[in-house]
Amino acid sequence: MPDQTLAEKVAIVSGSSSGIGAAIVRELSSRGANTVVNYPFSSLQDEAEGVISSLSPASDAIAVEADMSKIESPQKLVDAAISRWGRLDIVINCVAVAVNKSFEEQTLEDWDLLVNINGRGTFLLTQVALPHLTRGSGRIVNIASISGRGPPPNQTIYAGTKGMVDSFTKCWAKELPPKYGCTVNAVSPGPTKTEGFAAAGEEQMKILQPIIDQTPVGPRMGQPDEIAYAVAFLCEERARWINGAHLIASGGLFID
Repeated sequence: MPDQTLAEKVAIVSGSSSGIGAAIVRELSSRGANTVVNYPFSSLQDEAEGVISSLSPASDAIAVEADMSKIESPQKLVDAAISRWGRLDIVINCVAVAVNKSFEEQTLEDWDLLVNINGRGTFLLTQVALPHLTRGSGRIVNIASISGRGPPPNQTIYAGTKGMVDSFTKCWAKELPPKYGCTVNAVSPGPTKTEGFAAAGEEQMKILQPIIDQTPVGPRMGQPDEIAYAVAFLCEERARWINGAHLIASGGLFID
């Protein structure tokens, strides 16, 4: 078992019933953190409960249904954490959806979905969490994407929303620590082997596979646990002097 460096800490991980979010929950739990596992719809409750059943027995976790496209959902996550544990130490803004279409085919419905979940969801969860964040050791980690700085074709809206999250991080890292005693950082994954990435479709993979094959560390996609490790590193007490960082976990596929 890893050292319990996050014992008694409480973390909210948005969008965490699968993929990178679930891997982050597992990594934080392995270090002793209690976690809120967020799933968007009742049909995914079993998936969220499955994540909880896989966690370290030394930590506690709850599954909370909250569709992050809805304005009231971030508050539900915070209320659940405070009701269960009476504290909040870590906020991981992981929730995101992607649409892979040519620019001409992207619609206002696509815009509203991605901007509301990827952008507004991150904005609101952070805002409602701040009054409860443990002063002096709070951690906010935003999951951006290399698409925000080096986007491929067919990701106009998705790349734009991740650019928004990137900019949030820079702004908040200057504004929030003096007020709340926290740090604010971002992790940008490259292509990662998740359920969501698998749903990108054959046409998008034809575009992305040659790019993936150029990854310096190895011609493959990342694994969710590799991204989760980078996130957990930023949540550690010993990372207290790291603020405003943009940590790219892409095997060197994108170097800023």
